[in-house]
Amino acid sequence: MSGVTCLVTGGAGFIGSHVVESLIADGCSVAVIDNLSSGHREQVHPDARFYQADILDSLEEIFDRERPEVVFHLAAQVSVSVSTRKPEVDARTNVEGSIRVLQQCVRTGVRRVVYASSAAVYGEPPALPLQEDQFVFPLSPYGISKYAVEYYLNYMRHAHGLEYVALRYGNVYGPRQDPHGEAGVVAIFSRRLLHGEPAVIYGDGFQTRDYVFVRDIARANRLAKNAAIPEGVRSVFNIGTGRRTTTNEIFRMVREFTGSKQEEIHEPPRPGDVNHSYMANNLAREYLNWTPQVPIEEGLKETVAFFRSAG
Repeated sequence: MSGVTCLVTGGAGFIGSHVVESLIADGCSVAVIDNLSSGHREQVHPDARFYQADILDSLEEIFDRERPEVVFHLAAQVSVSVSTRKPEVDARTNVEGSIRVLQQCVRTGVRRVVYASSAAVYGEPPALPLQEDQFVFPLSPYGISKYAVEYYLNYMRHAHGLEYVALRYGNVYGPRQDPHGEAGVVAIFSRRLLHGEPAVIYGDGFQTRDYVFVRDIARANRLAKNAAIPEGVRSVFNIGTGRRTTTNEIFRMVREFTGSKQEEIHEPPRPGDVNHSYMANNLAREYLNWTPQVPIEEGLKETVAFFRSAG
């Protein structure tokens, strides 16, 4: 289906900008809302209409002007450690901000919301791989806020008929990821090793994650736009590769692709971080027709090349 009007919150950010590109390539008409607190205006596709706004602001005028059919809600506070230090900030953006977006969706007759959830909702699971129907016990305020919005989406569907698809992302990496502060390890390792600086690994480095390339994430969002999900199927899907990779393995591959000789530095684990996580993706395969396409080695090489060219 082409010509669908879509609105992407957080569309100037790392993942959001790739989602916007995927939607435009699919023939969609796309508008972006972003407060540019972590996103960058230059990352927004030139064919997208851009609104600099915060999801905690009044969004009525934007929704009235755009009248989107599908809303992709990616705007969020995304740092686990910030959420542990300032849970009220995390809740204000991720819960209250999301409610405000959903209220506008209901008011203007949006057909479907595609929501960026997270593997952080699971916490430290009793069994792996992570399955959508297993018990969740998030260990951080970030995981709690992401999970809470899934419940608000379910409420909005039952109370107002608003369709939704919640995508629980694995550890997303790729070009445009912020290499500063508390970004993902791939971006941090790439930048530091390319600049001849040591990389820090929190804990022993044997903790595992499911690393998903950002274009695979963008494609999952695009497929979720029109996916026919049968009645009775819960609209929550893991978006992961089903492969676990240790932080030490990521470091070694990034070091190889950068040509660095730097050794890693180990520091104590951070509060709220889980030890092991990787995801089953059979439901996404069945109902979204999504499978990961970019192997970790290929994705890391492209990411390192991006940061090398960025200087």
